[in-house]
Amino acid sequence: QVKLVESGGGLVQPGGSLRLSCVASGFIFSDTTMTWVRQAPGKEIEWVSSIISDSGSASYGDSVQGRFTISRDNTKNTLYLQMDELIPEDTAVYYCQKGSIRGQGPQVTVSS
Repeated sequence: QVKLVESGGGLVQPGGSLRLSCVASGFIFSDTTMTWVRQAPGKEIEWVSSIISDSGSASYGDSVQGRFTISRDNTKNTLYLQMDELIPEDTAVYYCQKGSIRGQGPQVTVSS
């Protein structure tokens, strides 16, 4: 059974940083491309970033390029999202995703 458990959300001021973590189980994490998506209030799901299983090659949405960094530790079955230079528009629920399966989604709120 696939399980994705995220942590690390919270309230941060504009310009601040947060790091999200996602611990995965129930599948071979090291063989799997993993993704972060987010959903802001009243908006559709937005793709944030993906990282390929073996090469670690990463890609980012235009709105987060240069500010967010995705990474993974295959020895810990854990996916990360380092979010820097946060802006209010980054406020959303963030989900770790494998295929069509998502975790519970921690809230990230960027506000002064």
